[in-house]
Amino acid sequence: MARFIFITGGVVSSLGKGLASAALGALLQARGYSVRLRKLDPYLNVDPGTMSPFEHGEVFVTDDGAETDLDLGHYERFTGVAARKTDSVSSGRIYSDVLEKERRGDYLGKTIQVIPHVTDEIKEFIKIGEDEVDFMLCEIGGTVGDIEGLPFFEAIRQFSQDKPRGQCVFMHLTLLPFIKASGELKTKPTQHSVKELRSIGLAPDILVCRSESPIPAKEREKLALFCNVRPDSVIAALDLKSIYEAPLVYHREGLDQAVLDAFQIHPAPKPKLDVWEDVADRIAHPEGEVRVAIVGKYTQLEDAYKSIAEALTHGGISNRVKVNVEWVDAELFDREDPATYLEGYDAILVPGGFGERGTEGKIRAAQFAREHKVPYLGICLGMQMAVIEAARNAAGIDKAGSEEFDHEAGKKRFEPVVYHLKEWVQGNHKVERKVDDDKGGTMRLGAYDAVLSEDSRVAGIYGCNQIEERHRHRYEVDLAYRERLEEVGLKFSGMSPDGRLPEIVEWKDHPWFVGVQFHPELKSKPFAPHPLFDDFVRAAKETSRLV
Repeated sequence: MARFIFITGGVVSSLGKGLASAALGALLQARGYSVRLRKLDPYLNVDPGTMSPFEHGEVFVTDDGAETDLDLGHYERFTGVAARKTDSVSSGRIYSDVLEKERRGDYLGKTIQVIPHVTDEIKEFIKIGEDEVDFMLCEIGGTVGDIEGLPFFEAIRQFSQDKPRGQCVFMHLTLLPFIKASGELKTKPTQHSVKELRSIGLAPDILVCRSESPIPAKEREKLALFCNVRPDSVIAALDLKSIYEAPLVYHREGLDQAVLDAFQIHPAPKPKLDVWEDVADRIAHPEGEVRVAIVGKYTQLEDAYKSIAEALTHGGISNRVKVNVEWVDAELFDREDPATYLEGYDAILVPGGFGERGTEGKIRAAQFAREHKVPYLGICLGMQMAVIEAARNAAGIDKAGSEEFDHEAGKKRFEPVVYHLKEWVQGNHKVERKVDDDKGGTMRLGAYDAVLSEDSRVAGIYGCNQIEERHRHRYEVDLAYRERLEEVGLKFSGMSPDGRLPEIVEWKDHPWFVGVQFHPELKSKPFAPHPLFDDFVRAAKETSRLV
């Protein structure tokens, strides 16, 4: 039976609960334990799939097709444990399930209330798979005091009482602000946060305190006294140069030992941190630098492309180079020459996205990369823009475009080399979609196989001819244009097993130009970089040495 660690946050949001949870999971793994991490989000959306990236950052997609919070990306990157649908839930999903049960009559005519019906539904979610691992880490989104989070806090309070004593531990992440004018580190916000937590029946066993500077012994003792925790359970969470230092830094601070002590696990296995020491060494001592431009439409918020930025870092770790990512607004190229902005970069990446805004700029970025022989990686929409660019400027299809843009504008303007995907094979059955279907959860989501051409660049990169990658799209390149595009040199080097859906394109006469319909960044890890990002950074490294 799993032991449960509940991670809550206080004072302000965005302190790094997800990162702390992921790092703790990695440390427990390093001691030989099996772990699974979960995120419980209080917002009323059923999932983040329909949210703008400006609202909540990127959407992280699992193998089984769940659209989840970006923290699940941290969990996977740090532990290597593939997330599942059952690792992410929101208030919207919980209430939706409760109301479905009420409509079916499952509650036998009872009055449906937050307690016990909503809290019971949350507890049932937490229990899923509890017999599969040694530790289950559950992060509660938001901060203590948020009205929408109260059912989750009440549910974990009840859950800890339902379990045998010593089966659940509570970890609370807070902020210790530093007042420059007085030169003081203030503990009062943390005290008030813990007071708020205790008022709803939860007492933290471990305090993780985000701080710009080390916590002096006097302040640690004060926090321990007023927050009723042991002094060695007050853990400093300092700002780091790289998030991949977190497991080592938290271990030095004693986080994993504090957790094991709270569970009264004695003696605890010694951690094996060789992998993380190697990762930290490669980040701290690069043998060169490369500049990569990410040409996108959500460049004001880096979390919108979180997994891509991390996958590039992983490629740098593997190649022992520092990858300097620079964000370029695609809309600039709608009216200006991309050469002014893109000259000097060692590689160009065009990520996924939705809607027409910025797409002409992305097409021009793909053209610049093709004509100037700069390594190019197009992901999802980035692949579609590369195909449209090839159709217009190499195959002579002047009006080439996407049905997505015509649907958005409400009129036909383009010859659609990219069309709305109406059916595809998933497992042993056929999925069908219409343009006017609901937006939420109706894309081609999750892991699908692809078959690679034997003589292709990508087959050499992967080292095999059959791959499985995660998808999130509802538009697809039209095979009707394959012959015309391949005649001018754009090779369709990866296809779905039934041969109906293009998965990868590449230019034959280019040093490194690959477009993929899937999202390879979602499966990359610091200790196991994705092959495409590994080789993309290698190509950028070669380009940097030619300059």
